[in-house]
Amino acid sequence: MPLQIIVGAQWGDEGKGRIVDWFAAQADVVARYNGGDNAGHSVTVGTQLFKLHLVPSGIIHSRPVAVLGNGMVINPESLLKEMDMLQALGVEISPRRIRLSHAAHLITPAHRALDAALEARRGKGNIGTTGRGIGPAYTDKAARTNLRIADLLAPDFAGRLASHIAAANNTLQSLDAPALEIQPVLDQFAEYVRRLTPFIADTSAETCEVLARGGYVLAEGAQGTLLDLDHGTYPFVTSSATIAAGVFSGLGIGITAARDAVVTGVCKSFQTRVGSGPFPTEVFDDLALRLRGTGANPWDEYGTTTGRARRVGWLDGVLLRYATRINGFTELVITKMDILSGFETLKLCVAYTKDGQTTPDLPFGPTELEGYEPVYETFPGWSEDVSNLRNWDDLPLAARDYLAAISRLAGVPVRLVSVGPEREQIVPR
Repeated sequence: MPLQIIVGAQWGDEGKGRIVDWFAAQADVVARYNGGDNAGHSVTVGTQLFKLHLVPSGIIHSRPVAVLGNGMVINPESLLKEMDMLQALGVEISPRRIRLSHAAHLITPAHRALDAALEARRGKGNIGTTGRGIGPAYTDKAARTNLRIADLLAPDFAGRLASHIAAANNTLQSLDAPALEIQPVLDQFAEYVRRLTPFIADTSAETCEVLARGGYVLAEGAQGTLLDLDHGTYPFVTSSATIAAGVFSGLGIGITAARDAVVTGVCKSFQTRVGSGPFPTEVFDDLALRLRGTGANPWDEYGTTTGRARRVGWLDGVLLRYATRINGFTELVITKMDILSGFETLKLCVAYTKDGQTTPDLPFGPTELEGYEPVYETFPGWSEDVSNLRNWDDLPLAARDYLAAISRLAGVPVRLVSVGPEREQIVPR
């Protein structure tokens, strides 16, 4: 298994971080291939909760090298804060452990200001971004005007950054937003240059070398399939390629690495999303609170990055089947099974109806979900606490039946089940 790709099967927040952590102990490289600090991956080791936004989750293990790939957009301030946090918790932070792609793109204060101004201009039609500057950074990347990590090494970087801020100020003023002062930004980035320069590398070449010698590369996707720029619930999507195919351009590795790849889809036992957009199986009131939690626990359904309460609903098998096809999942990991303990019955969406017609699949992908009503299959629930179980056969029969139904809908086997937030709360098949 030289390449394993971990992909969210829903709208993100599926628990990918702790699943990456589960596999990472044996990996040579753990690499992020898309997104920025709009991602939020949580790993709990004992009583210690690690909240990561940029550094791959596998960094908590001592073996793998953590790669931030060229497909990412990186806020240096956020990255350095995260590195400092990890170091304070005893994780080795050095150029031996973290490699930063020279071709990744920078997020600057201008991108964050533009993000806020554009969302304000949209008003009630806002997309519900995290406000981290992700969209504007990818926009500048596509327009071929953005700064990249390699620019940090340029002798005239300060001039390039000043020109970038000045151009953004023109746009901000057209949006009736305040302009940024240039000199404070230049002063901030002088420190970022000093600290990050030793970590900059040709991560494409290094990752390809690991694959060529038969090493194990674990590729960590951010967000989820349904937020993919091309294949998600457009326009309520992120600005990068979140699906498995994005790993090849996002890390700069050849497509031949896919020959023996394992593609692991991570899916909650129910459905959640943050922000605006259609959600056919969404539930409300007491049922929503039962699935979401109150926020008293760090693993309740509140965004790692934004803190916003997540919208919740029953698992959507139509969208899961779609995600399986788009990514080519070879296996599934189901998370948060412990949350379903205590429900008398569970519902699983197996098809949609619209205008009197029933369809098991999406006619044109998930863009136009408005007006579709879920068709549910009902399953008996279970009362047992599953959080202390570690063997598949010890799971309640009703839980195994529910997992079997998910597997049939997706057409791939369930490999692991998460029964709690802690690192060891995993039940392997």
